[in-house]
Amino acid sequence: MSIATAVDGYLRHVSVERGLAANTVAAYRRDLGVYTDWLGADSAEGAPRPITDLRDVTRAHISAFVQYLGLRPESPLTAASIARGLSTVRGFHRFLQGEGLVETDVAHDTKPPKLALRLPKAISIDQVSALLAATDGDDVQRLRDKALLELLYATGARVSEVVNLNVDDVLVEEFDSVRLTGKGDKQRIVPVGSFARAAVSDYLVRARPMLSARGRSTPALFLGLRGQRVSRQNAWLIIRAAAERAGLTVPVSPHTLRHSFATHLLAGGADVRVVQELLGHSSVATTQIYTLVTVDTLRDMYTLAHPRAR
Repeated sequence: MSIATAVDGYLRHVSVERGLAANTVAAYRRDLGVYTDWLGADSAEGAPRPITDLRDVTRAHISAFVQYLGLRPESPLTAASIARGLSTVRGFHRFLQGEGLVETDVAHDTKPPKLALRLPKAISIDQVSALLAATDGDDVQRLRDKALLELLYATGARVSEVVNLNVDDVLVEEFDSVRLTGKGDKQRIVPVGSFARAAVSDYLVRARPMLSARGRSTPALFLGLRGQRVSRQNAWLIIRAAAERAGLTVPVSPHTLRHSFATHLLAGGADVRVVQELLGHSSVATTQIYTLVTVDTLRDMYTLAHPRAR
């Protein structure tokens, strides 16, 4: 089997059998393209190449490839990008062994570079309030923007989850929650606070019918000015414009509201496993990074306030 055929088989596997999102599969395709191009190139140093048969790949090749990613002259990658590329390659070789295409998984023991701990960037409650207040208004666009931002902060949803919402995903019996579809098409029900409920209700009654009349019929909850579903890029621009009107000097993105949602809940005493469920994290370890943010905040407050802290 050719290397290209093996790659296609793996991508079908992660797309169909594992149900990974299209964006994730596209990222795997790019990573494996870099890897297979490197395998097919003449070797300047490290393990001998070119490789035309995956059975000839050794652990030395995997280690040399990781080193190449960090040193390649055209665009050396960060530790995080190298770790992601290695993760793709390890998954590919695990698949090859599982399918009986190679005898051993030569990538299994290769370790990624150590990642620097990057804490999520959250903004304060006052800054969130200023951001949301910057969407006040009675025109169609402001009503939509208010509903979009209030819902992002109320649920901690990823921007893709919110822009992919349909009207039916708003559970309107009492309208106290929404149905979000996260990574791997996993659904979760997330409660919605009173401010977001009021904003979304106003939008549904006063703005969405007018926006819907401008385009083709669509079940999308949030519509653009031409009646189409709001895109992730549109949402980013909406938030950036609101941040500018609010006079915020810190970078603000859709993910900033997700980080702020988690940080503010934990600071208010919420259990980390509850926040994990609300965020749709598969592992509590992913959520626990937010506890470091709140601990850092407490430490800063202590240092400033305690007479013998410095």
